[in-house]
Amino acid sequence: MNYNKKNVEDIAVAGKTVLVRCDFNVPLKDGVITSDKRIVEALPTIKYLMGQGAKVILCSHMGKPKGEVVAKYSLAPVAARLTELLGVNVPLAADTIGEDAKAKAAALKNGEVMLLENTRFDKREEKNDAEFAKEMASMAEVYVNDAFGAAHRAHASTAGAADYLPAVCGYLIQKEIGVMGKALADPERPFVAILGGAKVADKLNVIDNLLSKVDTLIIGGGMAYTFLAAQGKSIGTSLLDETKLDYCREMLKKAEEKGVKLLLPIDTVVAASFPDPIDGEIAVDVVDSDKIPADKMGLDIGPKTRELFADAVKAAKTVVWNGPMGVFENPTLAKGTIAVAQALADSDAITIVGGGDSAAACEQLGFASKITHISTGGGASLEFLEGRELPGIACLLDK
Repeated sequence: MNYNKKNVEDIAVAGKTVLVRCDFNVPLKDGVITSDKRIVEALPTIKYLMGQGAKVILCSHMGKPKGEVVAKYSLAPVAARLTELLGVNVPLAADTIGEDAKAKAAALKNGEVMLLENTRFDKREEKNDAEFAKEMASMAEVYVNDAFGAAHRAHASTAGAADYLPAVCGYLIQKEIGVMGKALADPERPFVAILGGAKVADKLNVIDNLLSKVDTLIIGGGMAYTFLAAQGKSIGTSLLDETKLDYCREMLKKAEEKGVKLLLPIDTVVAASFPDPIDGEIAVDVVDSDKIPADKMGLDIGPKTRELFADAVKAAKTVVWNGPMGVFENPTLAKGTIAVAQALADSDAITIVGGGDSAAACEQLGFASKITHISTGGGASLEFLEGRELPGIACLLDK
C-alpha cells in the first residue's frame, strides 16, 4: 500500500466546500463527553481549512446505532464542544444527507463550519452504499479523511465519498501513516516489536507480518501462554488457544530461520483464578514460566521478564508496542504493562504505541508525552501492522 498520500495542503480549498470525515466517536456518560481527545486531535485540520477560507462540513459516526436514529448517539455534545474549542458556532444538522443538512451546507460562508448528524443513523453508511455516499459528496467539492480510527472500515463516509470527490488526508492521518508507515517500510534498526493482549487469534497476521521486518519480537500478555505451551511447557490453567499451537510452532521456527530474536516471558505472576471483580484484591505468586503450577494461571509477566523486555527496548532504535502484558486493569497485575510503558518512555528510540489498551495505559500512567507517537486507532493500527490495505487511506490521492 502506498502511504505517500496528498494532504489538505496539496489541494486548493479556498472558497470551496470541503467534507471532512473525523473520528468524533468520543466516550459519553449521561450525555456528557468524558474525554474530548479525539475532538482536540481533529482541530489542526479543521482550523487549517477554516483559515484557508473553506466552507467546512464535518461528519462522523458515534457508537453502534445500527442504522436507526438513537438519541443517545446524537453528535449534539460534539457540536457543543467544537463550538467551545473553536470559538465559533458549529451548528448540527438534524440529519446526514436530508433537507436540513443540505440547507445548512448551502448556507455556509467561507471559513464557516458545521457538523452533520451521526452517519450511522442511516443503515446505508456501513454498507458503503453508493447512492448514500454520492448524496453526501454532492454537498461538497473536496473530501478530506482525518479519521484514522475508522480508516480500516470501507463505509460511505470513510471511503465511498472519495469515489465522487478529489480526496486527500488531514493532518492526523498524515501523521499516522507517516510515522507508522516509515517504521514498517524503512525502520531505524534495531527494530523491536512488543505484542501483548489476550488472544493469539487477534494478532496472527501481525506476528506473521512483523517477523519479516523486526530484529526482535517480544510476546507477552495472555497470548504468550499458547507460545509457551507450543514449546512443551506446562502453563497450568493459563489462557490457551489449542487451535493455534501449530501456528505458534510455525512462528517460532520462522523467527529462528529469519534470525529474529523471539522473546517470551521467563517468569510469570500467577494466581488461583482470574480476578473478580477485575480490579479486586488478588493473592499472587511469581514462578518461572516453565514451572506454572497445574492449578494456577499466569496473569502478568514477572520481574525477570520485565527486565529482559526493558533491556531489549534499551538497545532499540525503533519500537512498536501493541497490547498489554497482563490484566493491567488490576493494580497488582499491571506491573508488566507499566514496566514496558516505562521502558518506552525512557528510550531514545522512535517509539510507537498502537492504539487500544496500550495507548490507554501510557496515558493513564502519564507517559504519553514521552512517546514519539500514540496511534488514535485501535483496530486501524492493528490492521496497519498486519500490512493490510486500509480502505479509508487507499481511496486518497497519491502524491
